[in-house]
Amino acid sequence: MRRLPTNAIRPPRELFDFARALEQRGKKCYLVGGALRDYLLGREASDFDVASDASPEEILRAFKRVVPTGIRHGTVTVFFGDLEIEVTTFRTESSYEDGRHPDSVEFASTIEEDLARRDFTVNAMAFDMSSRILLDPHGGREDLARGLIRAVGDPLARFREDGLRPLRAIRFASQLGFDIDPATSAAIRPSIDRFRMVSAERVRDELQKILLSPLPSRGLRLLEETGLLAEISPELSACRGVEQRGMHVYDVLDHLYACVDAAAPELVLRLAALLHDIGKPEAKAERPGEEPSFHRHEEFSGRDAETFMKRMRFPNAVAEEVAHLVRCHMFSYDESWSDAAVRRFLARVGTGSLDRLFALRIADGTAIVGHPVDGRSLDPLRDRIAGVLAAREAFGLSDLSIKGGDLVAIGVPPGPGMGAMLKELLETVIDDPSLNERERLLEIARRLKPKYGY
Repeated sequence: MRRLPTNAIRPPRELFDFARALEQRGKKCYLVGGALRDYLLGREASDFDVASDASPEEILRAFKRVVPTGIRHGTVTVFFGDLEIEVTTFRTESSYEDGRHPDSVEFASTIEEDLARRDFTVNAMAFDMSSRILLDPHGGREDLARGLIRAVGDPLARFREDGLRPLRAIRFASQLGFDIDPATSAAIRPSIDRFRMVSAERVRDELQKILLSPLPSRGLRLLEETGLLAEISPELSACRGVEQRGMHVYDVLDHLYACVDAAAPELVLRLAALLHDIGKPEAKAERPGEEPSFHRHEEFSGRDAETFMKRMRFPNAVAEEVAHLVRCHMFSYDESWSDAAVRRFLARVGTGSLDRLFALRIADGTAIVGHPVDGRSLDPLRDRIAGVLAAREAFGLSDLSIKGGDLVAIGVPPGPGMGAMLKELLETVIDDPSLNERERLLEIARRLKPKYGY
């Protein structure tokens, strides 16, 4: 168990100035939440949450720049100097009929009452900004030292109050590298019915934080062990036990976990790493005496990744880029590729996705063999691509020497036919870059018109 000295709690001077302004009005101010937890762990803090006996209306009157971010639940955001401070009035909560939000919020008179309604002991501490004393009625400081996530009071009661809390327990364990207290972990499965009441957006936000944690597989395995993974993604859950053999040292699900760990902590890349083989259970084919094959699994995986991303309400741009990387991840370069093949590869992938695709490929290779692979194996393809880009050869519609307006001028109306003709012209130019001249392409387009019914 590590020692956690309270002298490590060193909020910025501006936060003390803010607290003093409240004290001058006869109000208390306590630092709570993630910043306090980070200070006790010897880390820097930047987001500041405070609890106070001042009501939201009193805060609005006391400070010039205040945003009523959650005034119904007693929370406002104060812009004080260079700080953005979230201030919540001491409160207690009633039952949670919707499994996520308290039916009513009542303001409390003491910080102890406020801390008693919080989710985990590591979040149920408060630092008195006046006396500089740490209040820790539930043993959060000791749990931080032990590396333990433990519910305040009865874990099942806490989880049935708020269906998101089981997922938050796993997220904190993943971010901090902690274990979950056995009694707290055991309460997750009996509360899954409440978890099902939580919105996709809230689940997505917690999942993102797990994926961006230092070792995402820790959180993903906890999701699987507690039954939450099957609720979030039955497709991922179905990957357990799907053996791959060959060079693979893991089944599909462990391979996906290892791939996420090997990928850089960037959301799109880690989502692609998690989902790149999600379609393998459906694509799997077995023949007696042969190893299983997964022909076209990238297409199945791309479709399933898109479905998952939409269900979890990811932004369209994120969902499209992740699905694109998943569909493109199965490429195999060798020196026999012609220049046209390199241009065709570029046309399919797009220059904006190249770095992520190569990073995904390296993470995938690492997860196949179970140890880091040499990313320099992709250097020959990088060099070939650099040559194509330096030559300014066409590999996208925007690189063609003619546009839609040029086709209109020769009698090709806007619509699907024009789009198909432009793609065929691009294929022609990819095969022979010398044809990328306006007059030559117009000549080819005129010959193609009957094919498209013009």
